[in-house]
Amino acid sequence: MSRFQILTQEQIKDVREGGKILKGCLEHVASCVREGITTLELDRIAEEFIRSRSGVPTFKGYRGFPATLCVSINDECVHGIPGDRVLKDGDIVSLDGGVTYRGLVTDSATTVILGDVPPEVRRFVSVSKQALEAGCSVIRSAHKVGDISAKVQETVEGAGFHCLHALTGHGLGNELHQYPDIPNVGEAHTGPMLPAYSLIAIEPITSMGTDRIREGEDGWTLKTWDGSLAAHFEHTVLVLPEGREIIV
Repeated sequence: MSRFQILTQEQIKDVREGGKILKGCLEHVASCVREGITTLELDRIAEEFIRSRSGVPTFKGYRGFPATLCVSINDECVHGIPGDRVLKDGDIVSLDGGVTYRGLVTDSATTVILGDVPPEVRRFVSVSKQALEAGCSVIRSAHKVGDISAKVQETVEGAGFHCLHALTGHGLGNELHQYPDIPNVGEAHTGPMLPAYSLIAIEPITSMGTDRIREGEDGWTLKTWDGSLAAHFEHTVLVLPEGREIIV
């Protein structure tokens, strides 16, 4: 028996609707990123957007997480808690959100550059996004998780940057984190085989410096070990017999 959750055609329709809500939410919040706004203001915008469209913010209350979004800045990799921090010119802002719609979860992230940064930082963020697209490009039924991992790693390390080894993508469905883990480093043709109509989250989490992380003071936020800049991009992807569908 498969450990993957296989979606019915009705569930796929619901996931698509949830994905539309989350896509619109992240695009709207990204457009609100500006100097002087607080991360808590961004979180309130996100929650209002999701709830006004009959979605539920997946992250809020998940294992005690207090917010709708993870907002991670500069050397923060993931799980940044929104609060009174004020954004400023030169910040690298990662926005990670989830929507539950009719009991099914979608999960997505993007990284926004605020204002002026050195060209190498722009290249880093661009490469991180390219790694997401490269990883998604090899998804199809009967391919293996390692095919995704290898493609992400090749793209990031080939450009001179690093994937954060401890942080992975994951399966999706009725729960936010399901089987399997999907590492951002690995070997092609290894790992679990992807069945058709399973739902997975591919999420390169990258660093300009180290491949290691450390825990922040709040018990949630994870940071790069050496204080180097981080980026985070993520798609929810439906595995199909002959390819994939980007849900959000």
